[in-house]
Amino acid sequence: MKNLNLLINKLYSKNHNEAYKTFLFLENESLKSNITYCFFDSFLEMIDNKNSYIRTRGLLLISANAQWDIDNKIEINIDSILSHIVDKKPSVSRMFIKSIPNITKYKENLINRIKMELSNADISIYNNNMKPLVEKDINDTLSNIS
Repeated sequence: MKNLNLLINKLYSKNHNEAYKTFLFLENESLKSNITYCFFDSFLEMIDNKNSYIRTRGLLLISANAQWDIDNKIEINIDSILSHIVDKKPSVSRMFIKSIPNITKYKENLINRIKMELSNADISIYNNNMKPLVEKDINDTLSNIS
């Protein structure tokens, strides 16, 4: 557990390469077992971080842990989580939107809510280069969870 605590702390590293490698390892472990679920509250804290990389890591680790969410933390925090469909950084939105099918796979009770949020997402905050990309991600995700 001590090693996991160290890894969770590395998600905040200023060394982006180290933080990204740590994230990939934790994401992979999260998809295979519930070993990181005890850090779910840490992942929730990450999604409010001012650093877009940290927000992305938190959102993707939440998605990766959806199958282990026996405490319904996703449901409890759904407003905060889904607010990142339209994050101030389009890269965060895009990565999160693409991860949503992993949430709906295990949280079928949230499908209608998530579809509504995706369908009503106001992507007008993004520049003209990013709008079509985010729109495509939304449409792809909607078709994957229908």
